[in-house]
Amino acid sequence: MSEKTPVDFWFDPLCPWAWMTSRWVLEVEKVRDIEVRWHVMSLAVLNENRLDELPEDYREMLATKAWGPVRVVIAAQQEHGAEVLGDLYTALGTRIHNQGEGPEKPAVAAALKDVGLPESLMDHWDSTPYEPELRASHKEGIEKVGQDVGTPVIAVPGPDGEQIAFFGPVVTPAPKGEEAARLWDGTIAVASVPGFYEIKRTRTKGPDFSNL
Repeated sequence: MSEKTPVDFWFDPLCPWAWMTSRWVLEVEKVRDIEVRWHVMSLAVLNENRLDELPEDYREMLATKAWGPVRVVIAAQQEHGAEVLGDLYTALGTRIHNQGEGPEKPAVAAALKDVGLPESLMDHWDSTPYEPELRASHKEGIEKVGQDVGTPVIAVPGPDGEQIAFFGPVVTPAPKGEEAARLWDGTIAVASVPGFYEIKRTRTKGPDFSNL
C-alpha cells in the first residue's frame, strides 16, 4: 500500500469560498489517494496593513467578525492538537455558511459542542495568547503563494519534492465524485507547470451551498 499524498490546506472559517473549496477537496479525498492536513490562516492578518485600501463594509467585517472565530480555532489546535481542525472546521462551516448562522459567538460555541471540544475555548474570542502561533501558521501558508491572494491556500508535493502551492480553486457549487477528481487532476497539472500563475474569469454568482 502506498502512502497517501499529503495535501496541506489553509483556511479561515470566515471565508465562504474557502468553505466551498474545502468541501471539494474532501470529495477528492474519497476518489484520489490524498490526505488533507488542515492549517489556520487569517483574513484579518492578511489585510491588517492595507485596511485603507479596502471598502468600508469589508473593513467593518474584518474588525467585527474576522478575529473571534480564528482565535478560537487556533486555540483549539494548540490545546487539543491539529487533528481536531478538520471536524471543527466542518462544524463551523456548516453553521456559519450552510445554516446561515454567521461567524457569531453562538454559532462558534455550538460548533465546539458539536465536536466535543470544551466551551472554555470561547475565552479566546476577544484575545488569545496563541496569536504568535496564528500568525506563524498564516505566514507559512501565505508565503507559499504571495500576499496578493487569500484563503484557501493548498500545497502538495511536486515531482521534485518541492511543494506546489496555489490559491483556490474558487468553485461553486463544490463538485462531487469524478467531477471533483477531474478538477483536482487539472488543477494539479496546471499548477505544476513552471512559470504558471493564473487562470481567471468573472464570477457571476455567490457560493452555492445547496448541495453540501
